[in-house]
Amino acid sequence: MDADLTLELIKATVQIDQPLADGKRMVGTGFLVSVPRGYNSANNPPEIVLVTAAHVFEKMPSNEVRIGWRFEGATGKWQYGPSKLTIRSDRGPLWVQHGKEDVAVIPVEVPAAYKDNVVPVAWLADEKTFTEYHIGPGDEMMTLGYPHGLSANPAGFPILRAGRVASYPLTPSTNYPTFLIDLTAIPGNSGGPVFMTDRTIRHPGTEQPSLTFIAGILTKQVEQDNRRLELGLVTHAVFVRSTIDKLLKSQDEEALRQRLVVRPVSSGPPKTPDNSTGDIVPDPTRPTNSGAKPSGVKTSKP
Repeated sequence: MDADLTLELIKATVQIDQPLADGKRMVGTGFLVSVPRGYNSANNPPEIVLVTAAHVFEKMPSNEVRIGWRFEGATGKWQYGPSKLTIRSDRGPLWVQHGKEDVAVIPVEVPAAYKDNVVPVAWLADEKTFTEYHIGPGDEMMTLGYPHGLSANPAGFPILRAGRVASYPLTPSTNYPTFLIDLTAIPGNSGGPVFMTDRTIRHPGTEQPSLTFIAGILTKQVEQDNRRLELGLVTHAVFVRSTIDKLLKSQDEEALRQRLVVRPVSSGPPKTPDNSTGDIVPDPTRPTNSGAKPSGVKTSKP
């Protein structure tokens, strides 16, 4: 856990998108988690899973999505190279989602260059993490994503933002499965990791252990009377853990042994601050507002 989690998560975070018939696209965020063999009793579990918000897959109508891989050339220049991933078959969804929370995981075969661009499942916070590290309101966390499909640069890297924990209590997750963070959850950010590293400790030099963990995933924006409150809703990482467990314990062991194949697909450059592609989903095609109502306010899914 001494690694630079920020950089490791930047490498592991990818854009998920799906072109629409009108030439525009729907966009979400996901990140890659490595699950070692023997993590539980399932035979031949997937080695790498893609984690995102369940509504990202649910709202995309077609059976295939694009995963935005990035590749570094010999000169150090990065290139954007998306490939297709099948998320549905004739029998239904290929992803596994949590029974109650907005979390989905799907096994995926990554390009060879991505074998090391994943984060271990051990970095996901468990039920004890928030209590052990005394996490509370005012603590700063960071998130990665693609707001409105925007990338940090033409290579397709995610955009990093930060905000402070804005709600209390945070635990136990059985009673408080989500918490608020003081930043705007913009469409396209859904499914992105929310995390804390030792670089964000407010009181350096204390005897507290190094703070490096993934706290959860960004799943909704908070609204009241159709007005955004500049708050995001984070679903605890323990539900990512349990959803991975659910995937690995699936009765369809043959499906677990098969890897979903990625296929190269031609694509233009990702949308960046200085490179407008004109293919971002307009307001009418964004996911509809829905979800729980924390603290008496309405939430909508970015």
